[in-house]
Amino acid sequence: MDRNRQIEAIAQTEEEKMLLLRVCDKLERAMQRDMPASTAFLSLHEQALAAQILPNCCFFGGTEEAERKVAFYLPEYLTQEEFFEDGPICCIRASFYEENTLSHRDMLGALMGTGIRRDAVGDLCLHDNACDIFVLSELSRYLLDNLTSAGRNHLKTEQIALSDAIRLPQKMKELRITVSSLRLDGVLSAAFHLSRGDTAEAIRTGKAERNSLTCLKPDRAVEESDTLSLRGCGKLKILGINGETRKGRIALTVGIYL
Repeated sequence: MDRNRQIEAIAQTEEEKMLLLRVCDKLERAMQRDMPASTAFLSLHEQALAAQILPNCCFFGGTEEAERKVAFYLPEYLTQEEFFEDGPICCIRASFYEENTLSHRDMLGALMGTGIRRDAVGDLCLHDNACDIFVLSELSRYLLDNLTSAGRNHLKTEQIALSDAIRLPQKMKELRITVSSLRLDGVLSAAFHLSRGDTAEAIRTGKAERNSLTCLKPDRAVEESDTLSLRGCGKLKILGINGETRKGRIALTVGIYL
């Protein structure tokens, strides 16, 4: 199957189709010319789609734990460390006076208020009196000059090294559940305390994702380390499959993202 047919097959919206065409065009041209290239920031879902079309492309978002990442191609003569040392991503620290007075939404709203595109911004890492913001390097000077406030807080901005960014661990609540099988609908219904029928219907209507890709099959088997989400309920990771209980059910440990 050629690239365009692959994109037609997996893209669920016209927006996804155009995104995949742009990503593939840019990275394939770079491969043909053996030159480094990178895209704008992609969501986890967009990364999963792009990886289906270009299985050899790589992703990086400033830290290995980042969710939003750019897709990139590097020729053999260039390492990832060399490319990103002064490359397409930079980190801006926006400091404010009062501790914990700004939320992720406040900071994202302030960034969008400067007029930049959403795909120019990666992860926002809030910690105490500051937020470390991963952005496309081409916008660093503009944001240093124009990102002056968020909510009622005055911001002091400076560019820092990617390695100096502070990323607090994502919080999750550990939960132990039992299921009759490792079906997607069974795991989601047990984790989010829903009926099996309602969960299966939500999956069929496109509200569930497995590893950032929409899954329409309630009976799809899940595995350890899979990340599952159900729109309107939340997101979880399967931390462990712990064998059978005395009653013959399967015991799981899941982490519910907070």
